[in-house]
Amino acid sequence: MLKIGNIEMKNKVVLAPMAGVCNPAFRLIAKEFGCGLVCAEMVSDKAILHGNKRTLEMLYVDEREKPLSLQIFGGDRESLVEAAKVVDKQTNADIIDINMGCPVPKVTKCDAGARWLLDPNKIYEMVSAVVDAVEKPVTVKMRIGWDSEHIYAVENARAVERAGGKAVSVHGRTREQLYTGKANWDIIRDVKQSVSIPVIGNGDVFTPEDAQRMLDHTGCDGVMIGRGALGNPWMLYRTIQYLSTGELLPDPTPREKMDVAILHMDRLVNLKGESTAVREMRKHLAWYLKGVPGAARVKDVIMEETTRDNMVQILGQYVESLGNLSETPTASITPATSPEEAVYH
Repeated sequence: MLKIGNIEMKNKVVLAPMAGVCNPAFRLIAKEFGCGLVCAEMVSDKAILHGNKRTLEMLYVDEREKPLSLQIFGGDRESLVEAAKVVDKQTNADIIDINMGCPVPKVTKCDAGARWLLDPNKIYEMVSAVVDAVEKPVTVKMRIGWDSEHIYAVENARAVERAGGKAVSVHGRTREQLYTGKANWDIIRDVKQSVSIPVIGNGDVFTPEDAQRMLDHTGCDGVMIGRGALGNPWMLYRTIQYLSTGELLPDPTPREKMDVAILHMDRLVNLKGESTAVREMRKHLAWYLKGVPGAARVKDVIMEETTRDNMVQILGQYVESLGNLSETPTASITPATSPEEAVYH
């Protein structure tokens, strides 16, 4: 099993920290689908120190989500350390993760995120400063390099290890690639062979078979799933089952998909209020509807909706229109927790 510092996971499957996605509403669903470790979306160090209300809400952790990794980013050592202290002492997250993979210009221009990939010395300096200041285990999520001419993944991972980092997650793309092209699993394998701390592989894992191939190819200790879980938390559960038993469970039915989508929306309503939640849920519903028969016409309708009840009615009518197709029994699961139980503060 995957172990980071003194934190033990019950399996090797990790939910990637995705901005605008990995709030408590989705993280709890991922946990209910068996995910060994869930990661919160990244939070700015300076926003934490400014005490911004929305930012502080992003630090909230439901006990049912644990073990959980809370990710921070920043380019200034002093503010990064102070933000890490806040996470360490004022949240019940289990792990503090430092982002050095975010490719967006507004982050890299602040000498944060993927910008660190060009300088192993800075990585050592920043990570060691955070490690010395906190008690929780510190990890790093990185990309393999800045561009095809500057791939220092092995040197960077070694710097994390020397600095006292307890694990490193490696996305097999460069910053230049963003989310295009193919993830380079060979470099993830090179990193695994170069350090003794756990290595979690990330990139191009969209099926349970992909996860097994990544583990076999790289020898990594865990597999991180990001886009493959969007609108599809069953991917997490099916991967766990496949890795542990070799059994490939069937995909969920349309009814199962819509039931969990509504649960997701209700938790978002509890978390953010109806107006914001319904707007945010539109993108999630597009993901939940992916690959479902006749989804295009439903997507067009839900993109105009503004209320929770209308959304539920539209999805219900859609499932009914599919008839017996949505009633086919499967071996997949649906979270048992009702939305009323998921009240966030």
